[in-house]
Amino acid sequence: MANLSDIEIASQVEMDPIQDIAASVGIPEEDLSMYGKYKAKIDINNMKDLDDASQRGKLILVTAITPTPAGEGKTTVSVGLVDALSNIGKKAAIAVREPSLGPVFGIKGGAAGGGHSQVVPMEDINLHFTGDFHAIGAANNLLAALLDNHIHQGNALNIDTRKILGNVLLI
Repeated sequence: MANLSDIEIASQVEMDPIQDIAASVGIPEEDLSMYGKYKAKIDINNMKDLDDASQRGKLILVTAITPTPAGEGKTTVSVGLVDALSNIGKKAAIAVREPSLGPVFGIKGGAAGGGHSQVVPMEDINLHFTGDFHAIGAANNLLAALLDNHIHQGNALNIDTRKILGNVLLI
């Protein structure tokens, strides 16, 4: 029996629609901003039960840990925690925001995990998830273009171009 690659394993998974997953933890479909069939953001402003203390959940924040040599980090810990809580009958969900910045910065990683322990859709998670990181890059490029154009058009603000580091103006 041949060992399958991570992407081959991920492609064999039959994913549940995100509306079904949200409903299982009490989040109605109208509170979702859909990103295809399997991903969504939750519009917390529309959630009706936030003022009802009996409906409030607990928050566990997993942040700033050093990954193991095998690459398990915050996302892997978070997924394991939610799996464990769900296994003992608790309603549990994860909010991950652009979890896979390792590849963006040219270092090892990708938050999808590997083998039979991974988050799907892995290719989406490892390639900009919901577009938030792309929006940051687009904003950075816009600011760089504005700065460049201002200097090209005569530099009326007398910006010292020696103090521009990449796209950052040191003041």
